[in-house]
Amino acid sequence: MKNAAKKIYITLIVLFLYAPIGTLMVLSFNASKTRAKWGGFTFKWYGQLLHNAEILKAFGNTLMIALLSSVIATVIGTIACIAMNSMKRRTRTVMLGITNIPMLNADIVTGISLMLLFISFGFRFGLGTILLSHITFNIPYVILSVMPRMKQLNPSIYEAALDLGASPVTAFFRVVFPDLLPGILSGFLMAFTMSLDDFIITHFTKGAGVDTLSTKIYTEVRKGIKPEMYALSTLIFVTVLVLLILVNVTPEKRKKTLRKCAD
Repeated sequence: MKNAAKKIYITLIVLFLYAPIGTLMVLSFNASKTRAKWGGFTFKWYGQLLHNAEILKAFGNTLMIALLSSVIATVIGTIACIAMNSMKRRTRTVMLGITNIPMLNADIVTGISLMLLFISFGFRFGLGTILLSHITFNIPYVILSVMPRMKQLNPSIYEAALDLGASPVTAFFRVVFPDLLPGILSGFLMAFTMSLDDFIITHFTKGAGVDTLSTKIYTEVRKGIKPEMYALSTLIFVTVLVLLILVNVTPEKRKKTLRKCAD
C-alpha cells in the first residue's frame, strides 16, 4: 500500500508539472486557432514561425542576452569563488551571506532597484541595460554552483604543481580548472536557464521597442497569443530537454568507460 501510494503521489506531481507543457505542445500541432476546438494535425504554425519577424527578433534577443550574460556571469562568478576561497573563514561566511541576498530577494525589488540605478547614472535603456541586469542576478547562481566544488579541492595539489615549476596560470588551468569544470558547467546552465526564463527584471530594464520572448509573450497575452508562440515554446522545451539529457547521460557514460578501463 505504501509503495502504491508513493507511486500515485509521484505520478500526480509529474502530471501537475508537465500537463500544461503537454497541452501547449498539443496546441502547437492544432490546425485550429482556437484552443477549444481540435482542427486536425498540422505543422503550419512551425512554418509560419519562420516568417514571423517580430517573434524571431525577440527570440534572437533572448538567446543573445542569455548566452552573453551566462558566459560573463560564469567568468565573474568563478573568479569570485577563487577569491572567496582564499579569504578567512569569517569573511568568507559573510561574503556567502551577501551572495544569498539577491537570490532570496523578490524579483520585482531587484528589477525596480536596477531600473532606478540605471536612471540615476543616465543609462539609455535597451539591450545593454538588460544584459547588465541579467549578469547581475546570474552571478550568485554561478558562485553557489562553483563554491561546493572549490571546497572539495585539495590545495596541496596546486602547491605541488607550483613546486614542480608550473606558473600560477598553468597550474590553475591544468590542475584546478578540470576539478571545477562540473560546477562551472552547472553554474553556466543555471545562469542560462534563469536568463532565458526571466520576465520581471527584463520588463523593468528594457527600453522601448526592445523585446525578449518573455516580454513579447506578455504583450501577446493582452491581444491574444498567436499559435506560433506555442510552436516556439515547444521547440525551446524540446531543446532544453535534449541538453539536460546529454549533460546527465554523458558523465555516466564516461564513468562506465573509466570503470571498464580500470577493470
